Amino acid sequence: MCGWSLLNSFHLGKKTCIRLNTLKIFFKMTAENKYVMPVKCDIVVSVLCYCRCSRTLSPAFQQALLSFCRMCSDSRLGAEVSRIADSEESVMLMLGRCLPHIVPNVLLAKREELIPLILCTACLHPQPKERDQLLHILFNLIKRPDDEQRQMILTGCVAFARHVGPTRVEAELLPQCWEQINHKYPERRLLVAESCGALAPYLPKEIRSSLVLSMLQQMLTEDKADMVREAVVKSLAIIMGYIDDPDKYSQGFELMLLSLGDPSERVVSAVHQVFIPAFAAWTTELGSLHTALIPALLARIEKLLTQGEHGLDEHKLHIFLSALQSLIPPLFAVVLQNAPFTSRAKLHGDIPAIEVTRFPRPASPLQDVATIIGSREMLSALLLLYDHQLEHEGTTGWESLLWVVNQLLPQLIDIVGRINVTSTTCVHEFSRFFWRFCRTFGKIFTNTKVKPQFQEILRLSEENVDALAGNGILTKATVPIYATGVLTCYNQEEDRKLLVGFLEDVMTTLSLSHAPLDSLKASFVELGANPVYHEMLLTVLWYGVVHTSALVRCTAARMFELVLRGMSEALVDRRAAPALITLCSGPEFSVRISTIPAFGTIMETVTQKELLERVKMQLASFLEDPQYQDQHSLHIEIIRTFGRVGPNAEPRFRDEFVLPHLHKLALANNSQAAENKRVDIAMQLFEAYSALSCCFISEEVMLNHFLPGLRCLHADMEHLSPEHEVILSSMIKECEIKVENRGMSDAQGSLSIASSLVGEDAKTKFLSKMGQLTTSGAMLANVFQRKK
Repeated sequence: MCGWSLLNSFHLGKKTCIRLNTLKIFFKMTAENKYVMPVKCDIVVSVLCYCRCSRTLSPAFQQALLSFCRMCSDSRLGAEVSRIADSEESVMLMLGRCLPHIVPNVLLAKREELIPLILCTACLHPQPKERDQLLHILFNLIKRPDDEQRQMILTGCVAFARHVGPTRVEAELLPQCWEQINHKYPERRLLVAESCGALAPYLPKEIRSSLVLSMLQQMLTEDKADMVREAVVKSLAIIMGYIDDPDKYSQGFELMLLSLGDPSERVVSAVHQVFIPAFAAWTTELGSLHTALIPALLARIEKLLTQGEHGLDEHKLHIFLSALQSLIPPLFAVVLQNAPFTSRAKLHGDIPAIEVTRFPRPASPLQDVATIIGSREMLSALLLLYDHQLEHEGTTGWESLLWVVNQLLPQLIDIVGRINVTSTTCVHEFSRFFWRFCRTFGKIFTNTKVKPQFQEILRLSEENVDALAGNGILTKATVPIYATGVLTCYNQEEDRKLLVGFLEDVMTTLSLSHAPLDSLKASFVELGANPVYHEMLLTVLWYGVVHTSALVRCTAARMFELVLRGMSEALVDRRAAPALITLCSGPEFSVRISTIPAFGTIMETVTQKELLERVKMQLASFLEDPQYQDQHSLHIEIIRTFGRVGPNAEPRFRDEFVLPHLHKLALANNSQAAENKRVDIAMQLFEAYSALSCCFISEEVMLNHFLPGLRCLHADMEHLSPEHEVILSSMIKECEIKVENRGMSDAQGSLSIASSLVGEDAKTKFLSKMGQLTTSGAMLANVFQRKK
């Protein structure tokens, strides 16, 4: 008998019927939907017991009758169902008991739906052991949580932390992080790293600067996953935003250097975007940004330079200098916030907006000076007062700025003068540093504080333009870093004129004093990497082309080679090529020879046929004009250029021009009477042929020019350099084998075509027979047995 019928079978009073109205509706819905809710059975029993008061059923009969209501109170779930929670505490106890059994049976993709339930229970459950189990379930809820799932868990952890307070976060949440710190899945370790940062604001301050800092330090040094170490760096940054134990400064500094040396770019990027700004903010509060942090980095750079007499560790230099570069915005903020005018800054009134290009683009919002100051309005108000103070009132009493001008800048300029000017990487790094430094501190500061200090060191003036006058600094990295890092900061007409004039003066001074040109070359390489400066560099070179001194014209000719790569063909055709032709028309052989590398670069990089023909004609005149027949230096330069550009030049130019002329030069060298000249030419030819041997060379050119040229060179090396002769013998043999193989492959190719045409029918028959065979080993073996 169903519950509804059972209820209707009793004769109840009016009052009781009203009370049981809801229960009747429930039974009706249950019957219609054909499912049973055992949780209501005890209510049925109670009602039945209540209703039997007008009946005389025996207790035994009644019990036997009720046994037909199927209940399972003898099982765990049955016991839970039969005990209805009647208070908040009993609800929490029931959830604590049930959730561990529910979680494993929920689909992985849907388990985040359980997070609110788990956290709520963990928050309110009265028993610590059960809370620990629930939080353990939370951190192990998903085997390998993705970004969205981790964010959901982290959001829950923060909500839990806000609700329960620092003591329970330390006692209950942190142990769960510690357990997973070495988990085999990186996603779980990533959750730990992210949790340390997310929970930082809700932890006791002693724990932040001890246990959590140690956990993150361990993960930074030991974890092999880039994404985990990246999260560690970001969490360390958050710790640095809340830490208030000055004794931890040195540990933070070492962590900064450790993470900057990480092999992963994403980790290093996180250091610059998040960690360094947060660490700098703390050191600013401690008053040690410009008294401890920046001087410590400078001291490490100084030590590197001292130890780097036999080779500078460029990677470490990059680490320290990049850290300094990331400290420029907070340093400028310190200068503004400690200026004499700071108290006069007002936010009301007409405050002009800051120009978009006023500051270099920050690596992150934390590197934005406006964010560090507090707002763009406040920064704008301070900048107005800053420029006015520099222009009209000076720096008296402005200690932070005076430190920058009197200590930081001189030390940086001294360091710049000691780095190797031939190190393109170092020059570029320092150039970018000074560019960001000058752009951040502004044009007035650059013109009145930075440029004068460089100019005093460089001492370029009309009086010493004809001689180096002991000013060896012009051969140092100071020249390219000043030119590319300071003089390119601003791009108005007077700025461009100053840069052009500086490069012209350096070119003239170095040329007339016969000094090394490395500093000028470094300037041209750095500037030439940006097409914006190509026109300007050609203007500087034209100054050298028309200079009265052949020494300056030689220097200009050699500089062309450095700027032609990456230059537009239109600009090469319109300005560079005519300038080189002009140099070739002069009377000095040294100037003409100096143009050869530049002509070679044009042959290597340009595709315009007319321009290539003009260059080819000029090179041909160098090789075929009788006036150059005995120009040993010219031949050396030609061979060196052919070896450099030949592998990348247009194949026809290489086959029809480069290789035939190398053959002629090798042949002529066999009869060279002066042994020193013969050795010079032979060594250059060896380098050229070694480079060209990697190219595809047609059989005709190989037989007519390449091999004969090699044999001529081999004849020289037999007498001049036996070790090179062995290598040449091997090269010749290899080339001969290539020629033979090509001949054989051509013959085999024609033979195979004929045989394929003749034997197609036989092949078809053979394959058809093979298709009729079974695949058993015995049958296949019998096919190839000889008939007896």
